[in-house]
Amino acid sequence: MAIFDKPPRYRSYLLTFWEERSQDPAASAVWRFRLEDPHTGQRRGFADLEALIAALEQEMGEVARKT
Repeated sequence: MAIFDKPPRYRSYLLTFWEERSQDPAASAVWRFRLEDPHTGQRRGFADLEALIAALEQEMGEVARKT
């Protein structure tokens, strides 16, 4: 079966991100991230952008290995 005979693979998520501020005015704010699967309602939180990107890259690799 040729690659074009299969439907394309995809994932969809709701991405939420927000700024978290410290009680210490000298401390800088950090960004937090959450992905929610709209089909299952499952949520995954990430402490920083690098963790979010790493999780997405890992998932893309897993999807590619399954096909």
